[in-house]
Amino acid sequence: MQDLTQIDYIQSVDELTELYNAPSAAAMDKVAREITPLYRDWISASRFCILATHAQGRVDISPRGDNGPVVEVLDPHHLALPDWRGNNRLDSLRNILLDGPLSIVFLNAGVQDVVRVIGHGRITRDKNICHRYAQNGHHPKSVVIIRVQQVYVHCAKSIVRAGLWARDGTLDLPSIGDFLSEAKGGAFDGTEFDQALQRRIPSTLWGDE
Repeated sequence: MQDLTQIDYIQSVDELTELYNAPSAAAMDKVAREITPLYRDWISASRFCILATHAQGRVDISPRGDNGPVVEVLDPHHLALPDWRGNNRLDSLRNILLDGPLSIVFLNAGVQDVVRVIGHGRITRDKNICHRYAQNGHHPKSVVIIRVQQVYVHCAKSIVRAGLWARDGTLDLPSIGDFLSEAKGGAFDGTEFDQALQRRIPSTLWGDE
């Protein structure tokens, strides 16, 4: 492996822009300042998104999913993202509370285009809002209200390069139990953890048992 301290790193924005062609007019024109009717339809069809947040020099990325729209389009300038049960690390929510800027990438299964929203988030525990998103007798403990600043569609190149929707999903990859076992230096039964997790997921999908 090459010594990473000896690599010629780019040092300025001018160096960076000289390396690439200028963006096309379409790449700039597609940026909207609000959720237009077409973007509303696209986002409302999405059941999965990736949320990126930043605060105090720390960046976090979190997958979010729902069995219906993963966010609700409240109006052309606001989205609502229910915070369903995860690992309770609260990385994303903490960042939003401390700072607020966020970006969300929305995907639709089988669709090669991707939509991105850039905005600012606030967190509410308002009962009327949280109960609005009840599922199977559970409701989220909080909801992120996002003020939209930009929304735009990405071209399909990344999805096509990855063959994302053309793969069968049968890759033999490490499980959560494998990663935990590695973190514990092998002093952890990853197989037992994985089996228990698969039994537990159905009953904790929307909230605590």
